[in-house]
Amino acid sequence: MNPEDVREEWAERTGEFSPTYYAHKGPNEASEQVRDLVSHFLDREARVLEIGCSSGRHLAHLHDGGFENLHGIEINADAIDVLREEYPDLAADATFHVGDAGEILPEFDDGAFDAVYSVETLQHIHPDEAETVFDEVARVTGDLLLTVENESARGAGAREEADVSYVNDEFPLYHRDWKAIFEQRGFAQLLSESSKRRDTLRAFRRP
Repeated sequence: MNPEDVREEWAERTGEFSPTYYAHKGPNEASEQVRDLVSHFLDREARVLEIGCSSGRHLAHLHDGGFENLHGIEINADAIDVLREEYPDLAADATFHVGDAGEILPEFDDGAFDAVYSVETLQHIHPDEAETVFDEVARVTGDLLLTVENESARGAGAREEADVSYVNDEFPLYHRDWKAIFEQRGFAQLLSESSKRRDTLRAFRRP
């Protein structure tokens, strides 16, 4: 798949792994982890951005915890419609940007957000665009950066131990060393914790 194919796959996604699919699942372990860490390190006035917010279940969990200065980037326009139906209070308070993260992130100032996080999103960035996108993620993060990404190819649907696996033989999932990626961009890793879903939570802050 080339970068455009990957973007189109997510922008037009229906059925499994679609915005409706995730909205019906509601908050999960990652939602709890993100809220716990943001609450621990920052106050309720913190400006928080989720990259790949889909229909908003993780942001909704933050909102329920008293955070209101919330922002999301989502490539699938239908996801925001689902979000407005499922989480109307969140929709009323938060700000959403529809489009490709690689095109939206450059619009923000340096350190625009106190916290930036992604849940199973950065793992889908095509290698041809990855360095630029990761540079932008680091640039807009003022303090706390959280990644919840799949770092092992030994999971459901994975073909073999490799840098890339395919989910249901449909779209690529790129397995990366997130610690190295963001330490190279000026962050210090605070913790690393594996989840039941084979994801790895990593928390970074600026020294």
